[in-house]
Amino acid sequence: MSTKINPVAGYILVEPQKKEQTTNSGIILPSGHEEKPQQGTVLAVGASIYNDGREILSPVKVGDVVVYKEWGGKEYKENNVDLLILKFDDIMAIIK
Repeated sequence: MSTKINPVAGYILVEPQKKEQTTNSGIILPSGHEEKPQQGTVLAVGASIYNDGREILSPVKVGDVVVYKEWGGKEYKENNVDLLILKFDDIMAIIK
């Protein structure tokens, strides 16, 4: 997805993955009972940040699929697509 959002230093733009609405056995889950997604694809990465004179690089790159903190970040909607702006330290893992 192309986006006009360019995160500032220390932030990452992620497109959360959609949660399945139907179980593997075919049971349809009612709306409003989904858990908040906690993984998504990195769309853009801000520049490094500096802490006590030490450079902190982004832990991810564009295209990585990441797991992030459940309540981390700020939600943003662009072209009817839900996006999430996260701090570098909201990222918990990269899925290979």
